[in-house]
This record gives sequence, structure tokens and C-alpha cells, in this order.
Amino acid sequence: MAYQIDRNICTGCGACAGNCPVSAIEQKDDKYEINASVCISCGACESTCPVSAISQK
Repeated sequence: MAYQIDRNICTGCGACAGNCPVSAIEQKDDKYEINASVCISCGACESTCPVSAISQK
């Protein structure tokens, strides 16, 4: 299952994008989104997010 970022919680810090080994996280406006078709569900982004905005679908 791919991960997703709750845009209501995301602060746009980019910590998640820097830790994604497959570059599945992209900046959209001032927040980030995970491309589910690229995500390998490794969880690296979830453990990096300082505001717990990332979870599995």
C-alpha cells in the first residue's frame, strides 16, 4: 500500500522528499504529494515527517 500525505497537516518542510529512495514525493504548490504509482511503501517518509502528516492508505 502506498503512503499518502495529509495536506491539512503538511507544513511543506520537504523532509519527506529528501528521504524517499525512489523520488515518489513531489512538491505541489507549498505542500508535498506522494505519487502512489512510484511509491514502494518503504516507510522512509513516514518516519521522517516532523508533524506526522504521512500514513499508509
